[in-house]
Amino acid sequence: MLTKKPPVLQSFLSLVSRRASHLARQQYDVIVVGGGHAGTEAAAAAARVGAETLLVTQKTNTIGALSCNPSLGGVGKGHLVKEVDALDGLCGRAGDWAGIHFSILNRSKGPAVWGPRAQLDRQRYREFIQSELLSTPRLTVLEGSVEELLVTEPNPEEPGHHRVTGIHLANGSHPILASSVILTTGTFLSGSLFVGQTTSPGGRIGDAPSSAGLSHTLRERLGLRIGRLRTGTPPRIVKDTVDLSLTNLHPPDSHPTPFSFLNTHTRCKPEEQLPCYLTHTTPGVDRVVRESLHLNCHIQQDTKGPRYCPSIESRVLRFPGRRHQVWLEPEGLNSDLLYPQGLSMTMPPDVQLRLIREIPALHRAEIHTPGYGVQYDFVCPTQLSPALQVKSTQGLFLAGQINGTTGYEEAAAQGLWAGVNAARSALSMPPVALSRTESYIGVLIDDLVSRGVTEPYRMFTSRAEFRTSLRPDNADLRLTLKGFEEVRCVSSLRYQEAVRVRDGLQDALAALQTLTLSTHLWRKKLPDIGISESKSTILTGMDLLQYNNVSFEMLASVFPECLSPYMEFSQRLNIEAVYRPHCDLQKKEIERIQKEENMTLPQDIDYFSLPVSLSQEVREILDRVRPSTVSLDTQSIL
Repeated sequence: MLTKKPPVLQSFLSLVSRRASHLARQQYDVIVVGGGHAGTEAAAAAARVGAETLLVTQKTNTIGALSCNPSLGGVGKGHLVKEVDALDGLCGRAGDWAGIHFSILNRSKGPAVWGPRAQLDRQRYREFIQSELLSTPRLTVLEGSVEELLVTEPNPEEPGHHRVTGIHLANGSHPILASSVILTTGTFLSGSLFVGQTTSPGGRIGDAPSSAGLSHTLRERLGLRIGRLRTGTPPRIVKDTVDLSLTNLHPPDSHPTPFSFLNTHTRCKPEEQLPCYLTHTTPGVDRVVRESLHLNCHIQQDTKGPRYCPSIESRVLRFPGRRHQVWLEPEGLNSDLLYPQGLSMTMPPDVQLRLIREIPALHRAEIHTPGYGVQYDFVCPTQLSPALQVKSTQGLFLAGQINGTTGYEEAAAQGLWAGVNAARSALSMPPVALSRTESYIGVLIDDLVSRGVTEPYRMFTSRAEFRTSLRPDNADLRLTLKGFEEVRCVSSLRYQEAVRVRDGLQDALAALQTLTLSTHLWRKKLPDIGISESKSTILTGMDLLQYNNVSFEMLASVFPECLSPYMEFSQRLNIEAVYRPHCDLQKKEIERIQKEENMTLPQDIDYFSLPVSLSQEVREILDRVRPSTVSLDTQSIL
């Protein structure tokens, strides 16, 4: 996978349709609006399922762009990347190609909550995504702006009050028809940019917002509940103007861990990786924030921003006098810029410069691009089904920040699943859902459609009830087989590899189970292990692996004939041994929840006249949310 060289950007652009009149067809199975992380995954997934797909984006050269931080993964987020990859998505392989600093976060805790993460080279990431889209069969890319959706009367045999049948472009060309439309507008839906007291329309610096007609269609024509959220990004700093000697150096892992299950190594060699640098804010930063509040209209507004990635203004106001971390992260192997993670800000550019120079390492720093804030519309996600289809509108799917989430990984996960279901709908196949018992993607979607959001939603491992089963290391076994056999979004190549790994692990586990010795003999063969002298019983190799100081490599050195054929699975076997007893205890609870998730609720049910003992408050919640199943999360909102 890593030997493939992406084509240069010009090659990609030369094969993109610039005008609708140049399209080979005016009707598609699926149209995806937006070329960000949700849109690219949605378009690729729909095409993999078998749908003729059109991706419409305002600027083709920004497809796959990392609009904010140049990184991928992290705690909870890394799980999503692994699961997207297990379903044959793009971002994991793109991260392996573009990564320049790989690390596993949370290593001090159990492997179930480890967070695979990488700093990325912006240009390499964008080139890889564009290369993948270019080589995807049944996928066409069109540069253009969508003016509005085509809305007609619904199919009376299906639930819903409306039906979306295509799009109108802003250039006034002929409408383009489709059975399914996926909106992945990110921060561009009625987006506004804020710097100091200046406001301008847009969803990203240098780009226009989506058409006002699109917001109007969603709100007025389709009657969807629309909210408003905000986010922001820090200034980009010229690297040569930073005194890195005043920071704490944080090197990457000496052995990079790939995101993708198809890759055994990353493109960036271990010795080529770049470090990150840690510094902290000072009382001077607090002073500049407080003195400039009257110049900062973004921070004065009530629109909710991301709780777990707040601006420096929000941090100072919420935690006065506290010393805040600032990570200086590289933007590319050959980039002369640093990304100051933790310094998102929206004050005037001259005040931003004053603020960063209050940090010793940045006392002579120069700003290349100032930070700014964004406010944008989102659709309340409780109006969606678990397939990410709008319940009241046939043929319309939503994914990414339009559903109230934040982050590349959350967007990519939603995009993939919306693409799968939009394609299946267009091809007259039933929708598919992921349970929160089998994936973090299932947790993400269930949280959104069952609970909704009051602030930008971010994934954490604490959101998953069965996180000991939903680990980064086993995402392929959990999802790849289902992705090929049931969902139809996984290639035969990936499926064959997953089957090989599954069979190899099963054989290795069986071999461990056949190794049965008394505790006395185990102590003789492995004198350094901590088996109590008073303990006298028979233990298997699997039992031994549950000891802290025992590894599969140790057992293979003692029993090479039996175990050495499985050395490639050593880390996975070590992890499996730790969690297997706990996972076995959870099986009954998982089976109960999955049974309840299969109990579907009619979408036209009248909860107010239902002859059961429910309070008026519960009836109102059920009527508003209209859950699709009797799921764990449906019960929790009551």
